[in-house]
Amino acid sequence: MSERQMEIVKLVKLHAPITGDQLAEMMGTGKPTLRADLSLLVMLRLLEAKPKVGYFLGDAGTGRELALKRWEGVLVQDVQGMPVNVSETTSVHDAVISLFMGNAEALTVVDDQQRFVGVATARDLLKVTLGNGNPAAIPVSLAMNRLPAIAALKPDQPLVEAVNKMLIHELDGLPVVTGEDSRSNRGEVTGWISKTSILRWMME
Repeated sequence: MSERQMEIVKLVKLHAPITGDQLAEMMGTGKPTLRADLSLLVMLRLLEAKPKVGYFLGDAGTGRELALKRWEGVLVQDVQGMPVNVSETTSVHDAVISLFMGNAEALTVVDDQQRFVGVATARDLLKVTLGNGNPAAIPVSLAMNRLPAIAALKPDQPLVEAVNKMLIHELDGLPVVTGEDSRSNRGEVTGWISKTSILRWMME
């Protein structure tokens, strides 16, 4: 955990029940700054949130090591699923077919060298097709989101970092990138990790 997350747990232990606003005031920061940290701590069951009441200690009440033990040593590659890749020159029409045939949450878009360039969701594709009579003539590159360099993962990253990154960027899923260009997140897309796959892993 980061120093700020440990401070949050300490304050909750001392002052529970405590609201997000009260935590932000005690820590001298804004509530939006703490939102990702609080979400992560609740997901790790270190904290428990009760609507209109505030935050309490979760499993951390019996020792935070117990709550973190399940996550210790788990990497992105242990949880990731297979990506559904399409070329950036693929038509929006064909991209929609790939999305549903692959039963995918999103499409990872690659260039002619199979390097990651963006992500296209069902919503992205729908926006382009509305009011357009010929989606077969529109390349998926006009519909996709070009994610910032930070919004991609490597297979050997801790799973908890993937959760943190999705919360910070408010994303439902992220591509897993490998190869020589992986430092700039322009490498080959070899996996896809989502909130659904993480929840499935937690249930198993």
